[in-house]
Amino acid sequence: MKKFLLPFLSVFVLGFAASCSNDDDPTPTPPTEPGEEIVKSGILTENETWTADNIYILDGRVVVNEGVTLTIEPGTIIKAEGEQGANASALIVDRGGRLLAEGTTENPIIFTSVDDGIGVGEKESTLPVESAGLWGGVILLGNAPISVANAEGVAYIEGIPAGLSYGEYGGTNAADDSGVLRYVSIRYSGVALENDSEIQGLTLGGVGSGTTIENIEIFSNNDDGIEWFGGTVNVTNVLVYGQQDDGLDIDQAYSGTINNAYVLMTQNSGSGLEIDGPEGNPTGLFTMRNVTIDMGNFESKLIADFRSRAMGHLENIFVTNINATGSTVNINDAETAANLNADQLTFSNWVLNAPEGVTIAGLFTSAENAAADASKFTNNAAVGTEGGADLSVFGWTYTSSLGVGAL
Repeated sequence: MKKFLLPFLSVFVLGFAASCSNDDDPTPTPPTEPGEEIVKSGILTENETWTADNIYILDGRVVVNEGVTLTIEPGTIIKAEGEQGANASALIVDRGGRLLAEGTTENPIIFTSVDDGIGVGEKESTLPVESAGLWGGVILLGNAPISVANAEGVAYIEGIPAGLSYGEYGGTNAADDSGVLRYVSIRYSGVALENDSEIQGLTLGGVGSGTTIENIEIFSNNDDGIEWFGGTVNVTNVLVYGQQDDGLDIDQAYSGTINNAYVLMTQNSGSGLEIDGPEGNPTGLFTMRNVTIDMGNFESKLIADFRSRAMGHLENIFVTNINATGSTVNINDAETAANLNADQLTFSNWVLNAPEGVTIAGLFTSAENAAADASKFTNNAAVGTEGGADLSVFGWTYTSSLGVGAL
């Protein structure tokens, strides 16, 4: 019996060893464990896809390089480390790079802090709205026109030191395409990369009209909710809650359309809207329509502050929970007043749920030297209790799950 088995076993073992040594056989790759934390840092130089079965950790500035596409699957959670100053974590899409972040109502893409206990497959965070400023934010940079002082029409986005291989924005391609952001929630952001240069929840620098941005939530940011630095991109269905500066901020002759936005103020917020004009010769007129601003009945917070040659069109704006002390639509300087008087800054169908005893005229202010024609506002505004945004589209947001405001 032994004489029979040993040769058989020898042949079997030798055959198995020969099979294993075949160079054509692939080496097995260990499977990725669901919920694995994958750390990302530096410049992405090849196309990547981030998947919903993992959590991605931004460690410092993560840059989507020119010519590179980052795809983020629906339901993916991206967390950011909490370093301060120049080491703050942020996702930056450089000029010529593309971000394809296409979430859904059931599976939004969530950017948050490593301090947030949210896990794979979850949508609700574990931090309060007061926890702003735990990481940087999301920055998109494009080749669309901006209005700045230099003749080249190019600038470095605030907070990123000049001279790096990334960070420039602006150009001549109004139809530039930086990708798609759809059903994206950005939470607890706003660290300053340098003094007085906090990052917005979403920063759009020279982003072109070929880019799709719709259904965006900014929840708890240490600076503005969203800021447009020039560009032509159209943005639809935006909710901003818990920002500690302005809800929506426009600069450098942004000339796209913002349609359907809801700004919810808190005690720490600045203005509902802050609108600045061009900084150089090129000019552009934005359109903002179908907006609801909930002022939260907080004192001395401007509904909207128009400054530095502000120009554009604001249509169907509803403002509620206005405090009688210091909450106004304000014209900040003489150049902005001149644009108002010349119909380069226009108001249409504003409805304000004014406090008792406060008139529409009482909700409009201007600087002493501005010489603003108040009738340009008062003739196009009325006291009322409804108007503005379609709030039903925000049911997917974390803010909605908390039952904040009229949601």
